[in-house]
Amino acid sequence: MKLSVNEIKDFLKNVPVENIPCEIEKFKCDERKSIQKTVERYEKKYNDFLREMDRLEIISAYESKYYKNGVKFIAGIDEAGRGPLAGPVAAAAVILPENCRIYGIDDSKKLSPKKRKELFDEITNKALAIGVGIVSNVVIDEINILQATYEAMRVAVSKLEIVPEQLLVDAVTIPNINIPQEGIIKGDSKSISIAAASIIAKVTRDNIMDEYSKVYKEYLFDKNKGYGTKEHINAIKKEGLSPIHRKTFTVSL
Repeated sequence: MKLSVNEIKDFLKNVPVENIPCEIEKFKCDERKSIQKTVERYEKKYNDFLREMDRLEIISAYESKYYKNGVKFIAGIDEAGRGPLAGPVAAAAVILPENCRIYGIDDSKKLSPKKRKELFDEITNKALAIGVGIVSNVVIDEINILQATYEAMRVAVSKLEIVPEQLLVDAVTIPNINIPQEGIIKGDSKSISIAAASIIAKVTRDNIMDEYSKVYKEYLFDKNKGYGTKEHINAIKKEGLSPIHRKTFTVSL
């Protein structure tokens, strides 16, 4: 008995993406136009999946290099919030399982807030260990943003429940840390571990700024996350600085 169009669509909807080629083969001879369009759509979905798997293989190259040399626990490290006028700087350290693949993972800046949240949850579920470091605006003003970023990274590493054997760090080398490390320029686009850390750091900091927005409503922190938007700067000029503003970042306003 010939399956209806809706039955075929419902069937394909539940097929694991890696099994698509095998399952759509039986419908390729179906002459109904809607089925042919459905087959084409699933072929595209599978090809997109293959491209994504290739990309994930590429951005796992740094991790693979260390795994081949016997390193078991690799922590990716990244920060969020170096540039804003208000709020803390956040850093995350993430240890993923060997050969971990997370579909769609990338530099957090390339992702929508919704996608970041989805990936945040998946990373949290799959990671072997996650550490987060938060350094306040007060400390940023005291020691400068670069040193505060280093401190947030050191705190993030110290909070890992597994001691990493190798660190992969976005762009910098962290001072005063006794673990081998490799700084990777644009590492959040080149290393899956650093990409994971960038998402954890970004979502964590965004959540903090969303909470601050409930206290300091006039600055619209839920929308600007502390960055110097026109509305934010106008609010500073009208209301002055809040307790979470970075004084060293706002002296010229």
